[in-house]
Amino acid sequence: MSAQPQPQPERTVSSSALRAPSTSPMSQYAPGSDLKGVLDSSSPEANTEDDKTEEDIPMLKNYLWLTIFSCFCPAYPINIVGLVFSIMSQNSYNEGDYEGARRLGRNAKWVATASIIIGLVIITISCVVHFTRK
Repeated sequence: MSAQPQPQPERTVSSSALRAPSTSPMSQYAPGSDLKGVLDSSSPEANTEDDKTEEDIPMLKNYLWLTIFSCFCPAYPINIVGLVFSIMSQNSYNEGDYEGARRLGRNAKWVATASIIIGLVIITISCVVHFTRK
C-alpha cells in the first residue's frame, strides 16, 4: 500500500509572462480585464487621502477682470500695478499660498478701483478743458 505520486498537470507559460516587466501602470492588467472597475472613482486606487479637490478650497477672487478693465483708463502706472497684483494673486493661489493670494487679490481690487477713479477724473478734466476753450 504505498502511495503512488499523482501526476502533475502540465503548466503552460503564456508569452506575456515571458516578457520583461513594464513600468506602465496599465501593463499589470490583462487585455481582457475589466478596466472600468479599476478606473472607477470609487476604487481605492483612485482615492488618495492627501489629494485636495476643488471643493476643499474655493477659488479666491483675484479680480483679473477688474484690473483688465482698469487698463483702459488713462492712469497707466497705477493700473499696470493692479494687473501685476492680480496675476501675483493667481500665482500664489496656484502655489498653495491661500492667505497671500487673498491679500494680493484685495490689493489688486483696491488698486484697480483707484485706477478707474483716477482715470475717470482725468477723462472728466480733459473733457471740461477741451469743451470750455474757444
